[in-house]
Amino acid sequence: MASIAIGGVKKNYAKTQVVHGVDLDFASGEFVVILGPSGCGKSTLLRMIAGLEEISDGTIAIDGTVVNKLEPRERG
Repeated sequence: MASIAIGGVKKNYAKTQVVHGVDLDFASGEFVVILGPSGCGKSTLLRMIAGLEEISDGTIAIDGTVVNKLEPRERG
């Protein structure tokens, strides 16, 4: 397992901001549930963590290493 730190992550599509400055920390081995209504950015957030979606601003770190520019296969 790996720890994940998300700091001020935002996602924009054209001029529309769909994820607004998310800050989260997940400890290694911790189980997390992300809840919210349809269209609130849950899947987009998970896709950004996985590296399938580029972030517009902020940082995503896995085990202390910022992975913003890494391909999915290069992430912890």
